[in-house]
Amino acid sequence: MTAETLVEIRDVNFAYDDRAILKGINMSFGKGKVIAIMGGSGCGKTTLFRLIGGALKPSRGEVRIAGRVIHELNERELYETRCRMGVLFQFGALFTDMSVFDNVAFQLREHSNLPEELIRDLVMMKLNAVGLRGTHDLMPAELSGGMARRVALARTVALDPMLILYDEPFAGLDPISLSVVGQLIRKLNDALGSTSVIVTHDVQESLKIVDYVYFISEGVIRAEGTPEQIRASADPFVRQFVHGEIDGPIPFHYAGQRGYAQDLGVQS
Repeated sequence: MTAETLVEIRDVNFAYDDRAILKGINMSFGKGKVIAIMGGSGCGKTTLFRLIGGALKPSRGEVRIAGRVIHELNERELYETRCRMGVLFQFGALFTDMSVFDNVAFQLREHSNLPEELIRDLVMMKLNAVGLRGTHDLMPAELSGGMARRVALARTVALDPMLILYDEPFAGLDPISLSVVGQLIRKLNDALGSTSVIVTHDVQESLKIVDYVYFISEGVIRAEGTPEQIRASADPFVRQFVHGEIDGPIPFHYAGQRGYAQDLGVQS
């Protein structure tokens, strides 16, 4: 791990009982970079996300954050490391019984000893950064989906985290909100000097804002590269995923164990 690397994943394997999910994963996330992890449903993206956050322990290999192996940390050390992470959950996951202000203030109140006057200033600054200063006294039910996602983003960066994890940040957004959230992810990462990791299905929006992309299929890294390299890739899997082609390495027809010809009654 170099001084410019924040997260290093080395030879990581993970299995649920005897079912392998990840096999020999190697990744490196530089400081100040925005990284996308892409792949189809069930490919292992969310499992990798949880390994980085310390919620799971690899069967083999290690995940290092700022030089420390996450699964070797004790409870206090893991808590301290997580306090330096921000997580944007899929669909935002705002506390529905709290105002916008209190949602953003939650982490500051839980994980700092700052006076309430300073917390107020910081919350209003974070809301202003996502263009929603005027919503501070609203409840989540009064927000549109795009606005709620931006409030969740303000809450995610409330403590100026060194590492920000995004779980499908574009899910369910209209085209305008999707573009706004994408640009905010890039701008906030640059402003904070953080490292951002985006687990997503949204290829086109992600390629506009990220520095590097990893494609996972069946638990292994099938391809990786810069957005320019990914767009120009001749790899059939990458081309199918980037261009949304119906058939390819991921087949349109699922033949099952019997096979398509047998289902049709065709004799071999």
